[in-house]
Amino acid sequence: MQTKTASVAAVSASVGLSIHKGKTKLFKFKAENSNPITLDGETLEDVESFTYLGSIIDEQGGSDADVKARIGKTRVAFLQLKIIWNSKQLSTNVK
Repeated sequence: MQTKTASVAAVSASVGLSIHKGKTKLFKFKAENSNPITLDGETLEDVESFTYLGSIIDEQGGSDADVKARIGKTRVAFLQLKIIWNSKQLSTNVK
């Protein structure tokens, strides 16, 4: 992984791009090697999960955290409409 990271940094630099070391995080999925990865002498931060296209991906590859987050967001949206659902002034057809 260290070799690939250095290779990506070198190719990026050759076309005028740079990798922001502070924003770059390292996610190891089912990896046996736990050696830290460095970029220009700085160790990249390891994370246990991340969000990609709205879905939470964790080290175990499960979707429990993602499902819980989506249920929580749905609950918040539903509770924001609670006043409308309980309103006696609006007909069922409007609701």
